[in-house]
Amino acid sequence: MKIKAAVTHANAEPFQIETVDLEEPKAGEILVKIAACGICHTDEATQHEQVPTPLPAVLGHEGAGIVEKVGEGVTEFKKGDRVGFSFAFCGHCDNCHTAHVASCEHFNDINFGGVLRDGTSRLSQNGETLSMFFGQSAFAEYAVVDADCAIKVEDDSIDLGIVAPLGCGIQTGAGTVLNFLKPEFGSSIVVFGCGAVYFAAGLKPHSLRAGGRASGQAL
Repeated sequence: MKIKAAVTHANAEPFQIETVDLEEPKAGEILVKIAACGICHTDEATQHEQVPTPLPAVLGHEGAGIVEKVGEGVTEFKKGDRVGFSFAFCGHCDNCHTAHVASCEHFNDINFGGVLRDGTSRLSQNGETLSMFFGQSAFAEYAVVDADCAIKVEDDSIDLGIVAPLGCGIQTGAGTVLNFLKPEFGSSIVVFGCGAVYFAAGLKPHSLRAGGRASGQAL
């Protein structure tokens, strides 16, 4: 199918809104109409070839949207489902099997290597293959995404523009506090910086504090 996408052609060149070709989803994949996508520093770094994704490419890795079609074997999603998605992972290595998907042994290959898990891209332009990014390439009208990387948004009242940055920036900040620092109730932490990651890192302690108060009241 023909879609519009923001294409990065060469080092430090501006994004160009152009027509590209997107293949149908294969087994284990879904086709999503993009409703929102966050812009991350990693996208800018890749645009300037500070990340080893081959150019030209369609970047964008904080996507959210509406499922348009599902590939063979996909049972957890259907047309019309609202979804957000995050980074890709192989699902087969030791780290994936122990639920440490962010430490997937093939993380770099399938997120920065320009291809999906089967080693091919779904994007092309004038017969030339375009690199994909983080298993989604969400700077586009539509994206083919590994179904394992998507999560259904059950509450229709939630704005997909809020869901989108949860896929990278928000989980990076909140996850650092929750999974690495692991502050105890009543302890203090200091967060330096600004932007979405900083905001999420600062927000998580507030939610932990609120949870602690609620538990105390329940007791």
